[in-house]
Amino acid sequence: MSKRDVVDAAIHKPPNLLLTSLRQLRYDVLMSGLPPDERDGGECRYRHYVWSILLQIDLTDAVGVYSELVSRGPSVADKKIRSDSFRTLATDKKFKQKVAENSLLRVLNAYIWNTPENPFYVQGMNVLCAPFLYVAKTESQAFCMLNALLHDRCPLYVASDLNGVHTGVRLVNLVLELTDPKLYKKLKQKLLTAEVYGLASVMTLSACTPPLSELLQLWDLYLAYGCSLNIIAVVAQVIDIRNELMTSERPASRLRKMPLLNFQSIKERMLGILKHIPPQLFDLIRRHPFDPEVPRQLDQWMQTKDSPQ
Repeated sequence: MSKRDVVDAAIHKPPNLLLTSLRQLRYDVLMSGLPPDERDGGECRYRHYVWSILLQIDLTDAVGVYSELVSRGPSVADKKIRSDSFRTLATDKKFKQKVAENSLLRVLNAYIWNTPENPFYVQGMNVLCAPFLYVAKTESQAFCMLNALLHDRCPLYVASDLNGVHTGVRLVNLVLELTDPKLYKKLKQKLLTAEVYGLASVMTLSACTPPLSELLQLWDLYLAYGCSLNIIAVVAQVIDIRNELMTSERPASRLRKMPLLNFQSIKERMLGILKHIPPQLFDLIRRHPFDPEVPRQLDQWMQTKDSPQ
């Protein structure tokens, strides 16, 4: 069965069979990726369906729910949303041609209206919304996917204290130290920790780094296996420019911006990095976007790791 056939089969499964097809779909995303279509500029023409399946969302009532939320008008966070919206992927011409700023405003305000228990906007939410609007065929579908990501997959990334983001940055440091201790030591000597170079990449699941075409392939993996994989991807990006960083007297200038995304290179390095991560630590990485107990458990794990045997 070709990779196109596998994805087609998953898309056309009836709802009660979707769960049984998810494992195969995830594996196909990992091994082969989504098939490009020249009619859509070389991008997968049904990526929006695949993302909906991977996020396990029901689009049956999407239009009605979204329309009602939009009809409420600007949310309490509208001013903050507008202060960021015009900067969203500002240098990406394809994104700007396809996605209107008003669409971004509507989806983000609808999200705020839909979270009365947590009605605030945090930095980076606009960038997390951007790939969904670019991929989706309708605003209501983009809203549903964003809602599933932020509510179910990484709620601590949009908490008021950005708890998940700060934990994620700690994990980048730790994974780099385990994977490449020499590079980690060199950067630390120059006061270059992930808090300095990796915060935006963690906060936005790397959506702040171009090109968008490579990012979409990374997000295929994140939605298939968990957005916590972005921690491994950020480390992979840093190791990708290891030689430059190790030989430079001013590595900060090279890390002022993360290197351009290259999906195949990042994926290959990620698979290598995963071999260095102990199972208990990987479990903490997996849970950190949604489990508030992870920071405490991470402290305990690090104490155990550093204690003399």
